[in-house]
Order: sequence, then C-alpha cells, then structure tokens
Amino acid sequence: MRYFETRFLEEANQFLANLDSKAAKKVFYNIDLAEQTNDPRLFKKLQNEIWEFRTLYAGTQIRLLAFWDKTSSVHTLVFATHGFFKKEQKTPSNEIEKAERIRKKYFEFKNKK
Repeated sequence: MRYFETRFLEEANQFLANLDSKAAKKVFYNIDLAEQTNDPRLFKKLQNEIWEFRTLYAGTQIRLLAFWDKTSSVHTLVFATHGFFKKEQKTPSNEIEKAERIRKKYFEFKNKK
C-alpha cells in the first residue's frame, strides 16, 4: 500500500539528474520506502506545509523539500520542489522559503485551471 505518490517539479528533477547515479538511486529508494511506510526518518514535516525527504549517502545529507496536494479524491500527491546538500544541523530557512514560494505558485497555477 502506498500512502502517497511522489511527483518531481523541474528543479527537483534537475537536482536529481546532477547527482552521482548511486546517490540518486539511494534517494529514489528512500522515497519509494517513504511512500510505503510513511517513516518520519525518511519523510518529515519541517514547518507549515513543507516536508523533506531525507537521505544519507556516503556521509552526505541529501534533502528534497516537498509539499502535499490532497485536492484529488483519487491520489494523494507529494510534490518535490527542489533539492540540496544539508551541511548544518538545521535546514536553512532560505531553502524552506524557496519551497514555500514554489508551493504557492503551484496552487495559484492549479486553481486558475
């Protein structure tokens, strides 16, 4: 059973495409596992409506920020906005703000349809 389905927005796709193939494979593995288990070690709420996919690969913290879209009655979707390498204990606020801007744009565009 999947709790949600993940989709990747343009910046997230670009980030993943630039990762080493083994690192990208680990990120996709963790996302797949998070979809099935809803494990907070892999997918955790940060603040407001922003969540993060968490991957540790070869000592590097890889993060993909995301948000939920529960407007469909058929699928619960999670959209990955962008990724970065986490170097500090706390997720940088500018990364969270960037994800919030992308989320806002996404819903503005969706609601115009």
